[in-house]
Amino acid sequence: MAVAKKKKPASPTKRRKPLNERHIIGFMFGVGIVLTMFLGVMLLVLEQLNIPGIRDVSQYSPPQATLILDRHGTVVDRVAEQNRIVVGLDKMAPLLPKAFVAAEDGRFYEHPGLDFFSVLRALINNIRQGGKSQGGSTITQQVAKGLLLSPEKTYLRKFKEAILAWRIDRQLTKNEIIYIYLNHIYLGEGAYGVEAAALTYFDKHASELNLGEIALLAGLPQAPSRYSPIDHFDRAHQRQRYVLNRMAADGYISESEAKAAYHIAPKLVRSQESRKVNGYYLQVVRKRAEKMIGGSLNTAGLKIHTNLDQRAQREGQRAVRTGVAAVAARNGGEKGAPEAALVALDGCGGRVRALIGGTDFSTTPFNRAVQAKRPAGSVFKPLVYSAALEKGWATDTIIVDEPLSIKGADGRSWQPKNFSGNNYGPVSLSRALVYSYNIPAVKAMQKTGVQPVHQLARRAGISTDLPPDLSLALGAVDVSPLEMSAAYLPFICDGIYTLPTLIGSITTHAGETIYRHQPKPSTVMSSASAVRMKAMLQKVIERGTGKRAQGVPGISGGKTGTSDDNRDAWFIGFQNQRITGVWVGHDRNQSLGRSENGGRTAAPIWRDYMISTGN
Repeated sequence: MAVAKKKKPASPTKRRKPLNERHIIGFMFGVGIVLTMFLGVMLLVLEQLNIPGIRDVSQYSPPQATLILDRHGTVVDRVAEQNRIVVGLDKMAPLLPKAFVAAEDGRFYEHPGLDFFSVLRALINNIRQGGKSQGGSTITQQVAKGLLLSPEKTYLRKFKEAILAWRIDRQLTKNEIIYIYLNHIYLGEGAYGVEAAALTYFDKHASELNLGEIALLAGLPQAPSRYSPIDHFDRAHQRQRYVLNRMAADGYISESEAKAAYHIAPKLVRSQESRKVNGYYLQVVRKRAEKMIGGSLNTAGLKIHTNLDQRAQREGQRAVRTGVAAVAARNGGEKGAPEAALVALDGCGGRVRALIGGTDFSTTPFNRAVQAKRPAGSVFKPLVYSAALEKGWATDTIIVDEPLSIKGADGRSWQPKNFSGNNYGPVSLSRALVYSYNIPAVKAMQKTGVQPVHQLARRAGISTDLPPDLSLALGAVDVSPLEMSAAYLPFICDGIYTLPTLIGSITTHAGETIYRHQPKPSTVMSSASAVRMKAMLQKVIERGTGKRAQGVPGISGGKTGTSDDNRDAWFIGFQNQRITGVWVGHDRNQSLGRSENGGRTAAPIWRDYMISTGN
């Protein structure tokens, strides 16, 4: 019988001891220590890296350029430390953001702020070339670098840039990032952002750009100077082709659209030319605007709406240069060429449409229209005779033109003489003005009194010191062309004077008005006296010393003026509701020439300008 084998007793199952609370606490404590050490190390690293916060990005509000606009709203100048005009994506041409994405960061809408493929490719190329020529930066990284980091090319800075780009991508939308990028990037010629660049290169707003212009701008970020369409158009054109091809490859445009845009030549503008022509006007605007706001325009970010008429300014500059060249030709060539100033006012509101302070702003920025004060000569006589009219004189009141000797306060005798050296006997007030006789003007002021002339001149805007004697009747007072020209406003405005103004209003970029010019008209003389004076000034051009100003359509009149030794030549006149004053002279105060005077020297410039700018 078989013997049954004895079964081995089953080995007892090893039972784990349950974790008690002490073990759990110890485990969690250990994990906490490790995490704390890890975080501490990371914080230490970040602290050592000195990575800035991204508040400046999320609350993007950079200083903007102050824009100066002409009477039609066209931007004529930008004043800023950085020429930037911030605009929303809805104020840009639809293809503009897409062009920059295609050219700079094709996977912008896909990557998380970093494009690892581009970084790897750039790293390999840098190793091959032994430098750091390629960065592989995304648009988000460029935003981080532009707003928060220095432009140095180091691996440490690139590491900071990567961290910031990732954080920016987490906090902002893609549209917010591209908005910042397109408003902040430098695009050459002193322009930051696409709006400033569009105005600088094409005199257009970013919303008005065509495809070819968009592609030119999108080609600039890599090297704005190298690809400048103004200085290196061939390079810019080749770069434009690259951008158009990328846009076509990414499906933003068709190949036919790319080809068509490439073959359309852009119309580039040179902003420097505009600044040369408008320089004298803009110089005064800047100074007055800074006084109004009590600070610098560089960081104000304002819009200054002026009364400047660019066509009038160009014609004024041309007329001045032509007239000065004629004077130089008559008196020994260009080496002896004088300088000149022209001021044009439109309407009784005193709006200054043109202000020329010299023949060339780029070489002689001294503004003779406002800074130079020269003897007024006979252009002051209408104020003397207006004071007489206010005293009850008539245009046919007779004054005897005869030799005259006047004893001054110092006991010396003064014998005023007419320009011709002759005397003309009994003459009417009107004839005395029309032919600019000196002795009748002195006699008129002698009878009217010095103080009434002073008071009328002050009401007409003459602020300079006036001599307390009868020499004032012959214009022995130094005054600027702007001030003297504006003093003629009452003659065509029913006796009313309004302070001349270059600035109409000042607004913020958001449209808030912080200044608006409010004309403050003041009465200089009665309407009746103004009408009589206007009629006399018309006769000056019809048959008097201003005959060379004839030929301007409409109702015109004016007055010539010449200082001692023919040093200064003036003509101030009106045509309908326009007043223009012209002064010609040398900065060193030498004679213009024996045959030069207000009628021959200044009146032709006035006539040339008035005809070229007439309605």
